[in-house]
Amino acid sequence: MKRQLLLLEDVDSLGKKGEIVTAKPGYMRNFLLPQGLAVVATANMLRKQERLRSERAKRAVVDRKESEEFALRIEGTVLETRVKVDPEGHMYGSVSAADIAGLLQEQGLQIERKAVQVTKPIKETGTHQIALKLKEGVTATFQLKIIPEGVAMTGVEAVTAPIPMEEEKTDSASE
Repeated sequence: MKRQLLLLEDVDSLGKKGEIVTAKPGYMRNFLLPQGLAVVATANMLRKQERLRSERAKRAVVDRKESEEFALRIEGTVLETRVKVDPEGHMYGSVSAADIAGLLQEQGLQIERKAVQVTKPIKETGTHQIALKLKEGVTATFQLKIIPEGVAMTGVEAVTAPIPMEEEKTDSASE
């Protein structure tokens, strides 16, 4: 049986702070209540709801402004990553949302992995458009260039020639 809860924090795919929602007993008992994200909606807690809503509204304005500023900073940015390829030019492994979030953090742009909107890992070299879903529904896009290791920066899309294995070994041995 589902019970009504008052959310104390925003919960993805459930609701925003100050909303009354219903949740399944297991989700409520094992996640929402122990994490302090919600409380059972009693008459006492319902009085607290208006205060939570006003706090949420103030926070939403700040979050939206920060997200829009972040979107302006990242819009048009081109990030590059190097990957290992086999002799036929196919990538070993893939570039996932976590890898992309790590690249952004290396650039000083703090973002969570779940904000990167990549449905499945990227398994091809070249240029890819990456979408980010930021707080308060703000979206941003940037380009990610996936470059095979040992290839010059010119014409990444056109590069299909494999890298000889001896050159790769000498480069890593000299470092």
